[in-house]
Amino acid sequence: MGDTLTHLDDSGAANMVDVGDKATTIREAVAIGCVSMMAETLEMIISGNAKKGDVIGTARIAGIMAAKRTHELIPLCHPIALSSVKIEIEPDPSLPGLRVEAVAKVGGQTGVEMEALTAVSVACLTIYDMAKAVDRGMQLGEIQLVKKTGGKSGSWSADKNKA
Repeated sequence: MGDTLTHLDDSGAANMVDVGDKATTIREAVAIGCVSMMAETLEMIISGNAKKGDVIGTARIAGIMAAKRTHELIPLCHPIALSSVKIEIEPDPSLPGLRVEAVAKVGGQTGVEMEALTAVSVACLTIYDMAKAVDRGMQLGEIQLVKKTGGKSGSWSADKNKA
């Protein structure tokens, strides 16, 4: 881990990092999260009976859209031309709830970790929004980066970096 925060200058002022001299590489990031809910709510979503429509399909689209707009939401993020954003949403009866995974990819000079995390977060928020009328007690959680590849720092995996 680096010793300094890259978004702060010598006086402590926040600035966008200059990535102009960085090599263009293929960069990929994987983030996960989940929405825990009542078993009945999960069944309603899986069966397609939510009054607002296709919860999983809508959450997938929302996550992709959010990844594309990360630079508008998170201060100092670079606008990047994503080459791919994939969102997988799977039921997990053991929660009960839905597990969300986002994979963001770019050929560029800066990473896509924030895009993957934003995609997962907004997909989870969309699930909550579409089902809150029947289950306001849903919980969003476990949102984390689990893997990143590319760039000067190389590959990183949460499994390999647990304390």
